[in-house]
Amino acid sequence: MAHNEFKTAVVLGGTGWVGRSLCAALSERGTRVVAVARGRTEGLACDRFVSLDLATTPAATTAALLGEESADLVVNATDAANATDGWDRTEAELVRANVSLVEQVLHAVRAQPRPVRLVHIGTMHEYSPVEFGTPIDESMPCAPESAYARTKLAGSQAVLDAARAGAVDGVVLRSVNVCGPHPSPASLPGKLVALLAEGAVRLPIADAHRDWLDVRDLAGAVVAAGQRPGVTGVVNIGSGRAVPLRDFVHTFVREAGFPPSVVHNTATEVHSYGGSWLQADIRKAAEVLDWKPRWTLRESLKDMWAAR
Repeated sequence: MAHNEFKTAVVLGGTGWVGRSLCAALSERGTRVVAVARGRTEGLACDRFVSLDLATTPAATTAALLGEESADLVVNATDAANATDGWDRTEAELVRANVSLVEQVLHAVRAQPRPVRLVHIGTMHEYSPVEFGTPIDESMPCAPESAYARTKLAGSQAVLDAARAGAVDGVVLRSVNVCGPHPSPASLPGKLVALLAEGAVRLPIADAHRDWLDVRDLAGAVVAAGQRPGVTGVVNIGSGRAVPLRDFVHTFVREAGFPPSVVHNTATEVHSYGGSWLQADIRKAAEVLDWKPRWTLRESLKDMWAAR
């Protein structure tokens, strides 16, 4: 399969958990990286940082930026639920961050006189909940139950519609939950790091199974997708393995060097964005992106604690 060696990548949401790892992965391969976000974060690997509130920035401003930077790869790594100021959002805020922003990005990409590859990071929660033990492939129906997942689906669908119409060269990567270095403080991994740093983990642990992927593996999948112009549609990105959340928490505690007794489950019932089971079928990613995960869960969680 032909590869496109892009020269300049613009990472939208470049200071977020995924964006930060992606900027590092792109920089390591010699790509010129332009990170776009509201505020810069310490240790960000990029050649240029641009401060923009993408949820309110006009498409013309974003289009001008892409043109000035001669971008040939644009990655939308923005996500309302990964914002540094928390996960609680009204539906209007979710629409602005997960739908309107994507539409603005599509307008900006379409306005470019040169070919631009667009990689949009969606979520596996866009699919309908499935029965326990069912791997989720790209043919599964999408009827998410939460407002967050519904708005993420609407943003992904806008990219898919534009690609299907030939308006953009875009692909949607539907990612599982991520773990690994520098988690968002609002995420479960981020909360685990903060709690364990205080000496104990007291939190509600849902009776659920989740597929966890190292954030650096997700960054690798984005790079692979960026190198393959013409690959469109949806590609699931995950580890291909569902892990009970209790096991996830206990594995993290063990890899951080603490005894299991520091974990105290306060749960009776826990609300989450997805159902009680999530496991990605990642065969398509191997086929069309030549990608597979590299980091084991234990390695990822050990590195997550070490990077605190």
